[in-house]
Amino acid sequence: MTTTEARPHAQTAPVVRGGGRRVPLWLLVAAGAVVLLASVAVAVTIGSSGLGLAEVARSIGSHLGLPVDAPPRLHDAIVWQLRLPRVLTAAAVGGGLALCGAVMQSLTRNPLADPYLLGLSSGASLGAVAVLVVGVGLLLPVAAFAGALAALVATLALARTGGSLSPGRTVLAGLAISQLAAAGTSFVIFWSSTGDSYREILAWLMGSLGGTTWTSVAIAGTALLVLGAVLVASAGRLDAFTFGDTAAASLGVDVNRTRWTLLTLVALLVGALVAVSGAIGFVGLVLPHAVRSVTGPGHRRLLPVVTLAGATLLVWADTAARTLFAPRELPVGIVTALLGVPVFVALLRRRGSSWT
Repeated sequence: MTTTEARPHAQTAPVVRGGGRRVPLWLLVAAGAVVLLASVAVAVTIGSSGLGLAEVARSIGSHLGLPVDAPPRLHDAIVWQLRLPRVLTAAAVGGGLALCGAVMQSLTRNPLADPYLLGLSSGASLGAVAVLVVGVGLLLPVAAFAGALAALVATLALARTGGSLSPGRTVLAGLAISQLAAAGTSFVIFWSSTGDSYREILAWLMGSLGGTTWTSVAIAGTALLVLGAVLVASAGRLDAFTFGDTAAASLGVDVNRTRWTLLTLVALLVGALVAVSGAIGFVGLVLPHAVRSVTGPGHRRLLPVVTLAGATLLVWADTAARTLFAPRELPVGIVTALLGVPVFVALLRRRGSSWT
């Protein structure tokens, strides 16, 4: 970014901060980080095999090479091989989805936008189901990621046909590609799925963190750290989009290039997250609106806080999904929907005509 571009971006900040200056950003981030770390620690202790925080700390410390007494082998396996990877994956997926939802709502200027708006979820589902029905489950993350990217390319190509990449055209193209991919998924299931593969496919389509490993942590965590950092660093440009493409262009933003770049980054991040968790709804739709009531609309404040909030929410949602009806386990997407719908209705009633 050139110096001439950077100066106008700084001029937009006073316009979009709103009431979010009530609480210092460092305090919001510090509080969110503390709550997230505490949530991760406590969530690892919850389950049919009750463990204490001391045993969790001993297990983690022993694997990190710290001078602590190793816990019993069974307890160590429960913490290190089962619960901790799952909780960390939930945190990475929740944080990434909430961040992507906030970015999508700004880029499209659509309060109902979520991370899956461009058909990414349907594309990932088609890729995942295709490998599940042929019994090649090991390739599921790769196939889901490839399906999400294919959906993005198709959506942007369709939106670009005959005109510029406007928010309205992008949303409509995403809906079309989403329906096409959903039809393809239904056809594959109808034509090829047999036996227990139905249950496995259904669990993935509804979002599930069961069976996550340290590989899942690496995929989701790396994607969030690398791509998420770039999205958070783009806060100034997202502020410029608040007042429309014309206003953003007048402030020195290359509108088309910026939108293409950010949409691609969102797609890459969502593709990586969906590849390890399936399609988990409502996190990226509801949380940005809820967090804006605390931070204000400015993206420099919104993006880091909503990431921490999303991570904490999904940690507890997944903990509920795996424990409330034990030994049965709910897909976490059911829990987020049960939580998200009432919250969204409350937000809709509170915002009134401002969303119309």
